[in-house]
Amino acid sequence: MRGLLMLPVAALLATPGLEAKAQSPAEMTFFVTSVGSGRGADLGGLEGADAHCGRLAAAAGAGNRTWRAYLSTQGANAVNARDRIGRGPWRNAQGTVIASSVAELHGQNNLTKQTALNERGAMVNGRGDTPNQHDILTGSQPDGTAFPPGEDRTCRNWSYGGPDGAAMVGHHDRMGLRDDAPSRSWNTSHPSRGCTQEGLVSTGGAGLFYCFAAN
Repeated sequence: MRGLLMLPVAALLATPGLEAKAQSPAEMTFFVTSVGSGRGADLGGLEGADAHCGRLAAAAGAGNRTWRAYLSTQGANAVNARDRIGRGPWRNAQGTVIASSVAELHGQNNLTKQTALNERGAMVNGRGDTPNQHDILTGSQPDGTAFPPGEDRTCRNWSYGGPDGAAMVGHHDRMGLRDDAPSRSWNTSHPSRGCTQEGLVSTGGAGLFYCFAAN
């Protein structure tokens, strides 16, 4: 009897019903895309970007939700990224909450390289990795709102992959060339170098973007 009482903890944890429960993929409500469109910042507009989020989520077992890309647009009928992603809370593929509300997401959130995982639960390359892919397309200001008309910050509202224009990007790893607020910003770090795939890669990106479950 005494031997049974002194069973190692590992043996107890191996007992059916006592092991830790892994999160179901269907519970994931946030991820960074593992791949971009392959056409630079031409995502097929907001509709195309949302569809990309949905396809990746479905492939990962989380296709039971309405997925929205965290992207703003400019000009007439401008769209704010913060208005299209639901209310939260949002959890990554490992079950970690990155923000409980829109206000927290744009304030003191829990979004870091370790938590900004892709839909498969893998970390996305950041500064210091090869290749660096920490530039995440957002087209947004720090509070998640659209830029005013004028200088292009959305590559013609995510419908253009040419050498002109630019897209505002954030750093998912909260690191940059300097230790300042833009370098640490997850959604408003700097404009891209044009809208081509090569241009996005040249500044440390891959045409990736954030996806949030709106329901």
